[in-house]
Amino acid sequence: MPQRALPAVFMRGGTSKAIMFHARDLPADRAAWDAIFTAAMGSPDPFGRQLDGMGGGVSSLSKVCVLAPSTRADADVDYTFGQVLIREARVDYRGNCGNMSSAVGPFAVDEGLARAEGETATIRIHNTNTGKIIHGTFPLEEGRARYDGDLAIPGVAGTGAPVRLDFLAPGGATTGRLLPSGAVIDRLEVPGFGPIEASLVDAANAAAFIRARDIGLSGTELPEALEARPDILRLLGEIRVQASLRMGIAPDEETARRISSVPYIALVSPAADAATLSGERIQAGAMDLAARFISNGQAHRALPLTGSLCTAIAARIAGTVVAEALSPAAGEGPVRLGMPSGVLTVGAEVVHEDGAWVARSGSFYRTARRLFDGRVWVPAAAAGA
Repeated sequence: MPQRALPAVFMRGGTSKAIMFHARDLPADRAAWDAIFTAAMGSPDPFGRQLDGMGGGVSSLSKVCVLAPSTRADADVDYTFGQVLIREARVDYRGNCGNMSSAVGPFAVDEGLARAEGETATIRIHNTNTGKIIHGTFPLEEGRARYDGDLAIPGVAGTGAPVRLDFLAPGGATTGRLLPSGAVIDRLEVPGFGPIEASLVDAANAAAFIRARDIGLSGTELPEALEARPDILRLLGEIRVQASLRMGIAPDEETARRISSVPYIALVSPAADAATLSGERIQAGAMDLAARFISNGQAHRALPLTGSLCTAIAARIAGTVVAEALSPAAGEGPVRLGMPSGVLTVGAEVVHEDGAWVARSGSFYRTARRLFDGRVWVPAAAAGA
């Protein structure tokens, strides 16, 4: 079968990995992108492994990023994120990936899309999926991104150079409103289950938060335990559909099922001693609350970074189920989120102004690394040749 090669870079950003493309190397017609991205990742794969592509069989390893000089005066680069589905020949562009956002600045500098001098660079990133601005700050060495450093992040072995991400005015990234329904708690009617309370919050990406105990869970389960409960995953999928309708993301259930990237569905619970994927234990006092996320139908091994930011912002909105789960000992500073891979600390600035909640910013640190550059091969038919 004839194949075609496209220039590409493979990078890790936080706890995710993605193929990074220059927009100039892709067809001008964006309708042609999906066939390229799914072929490059090895989707669709009914076995769920993506062995015929670069994907890793889990949602955090099935991503693409497209970079170009920015069309906005307040940004240096435009960044488009694509979540490649594993078992379907489809790419979802409705949300952003916070983890891969940490790789965008280093890629932009190393690839000459943005100029940087000195010991550090701050690259202004326009995420085209959400229309939001992110500032990525990281160290330089001889005019290129430096990847070695002492920062360890939960879920990634070893250490790396710190990448600080500042999401500016992250509220309403998906729907245009921080609280899409206007309420801090909504009562959703879930077919086959009944009513359940949820807090529907949209910051960096839209998410629906429910109490773990309301569906018979502790909230400290590891991903394998959740995935061993297909009944729970089906229920969470149905809750996500109802949340999508209430948030105005989808006009009907069929559409809601096809929009797989947003809203995230999250289980929250009060701080408690918990095991991690590495076999270590986190003490309750090391976290402010516990969170478990379902992303594209799979239990996340860490936390989606945009979901983490949304969680921290929701924790600062009085009356949400997230704020309810917050430890009484939690201060006014960054929020410590207990998750399957450890504890993630997220800064969130939220204020109540003129009778409305406003998310001013959210921030956290990640590491990133350039893993490979060269050409990715796809069937010529997929590339339009």
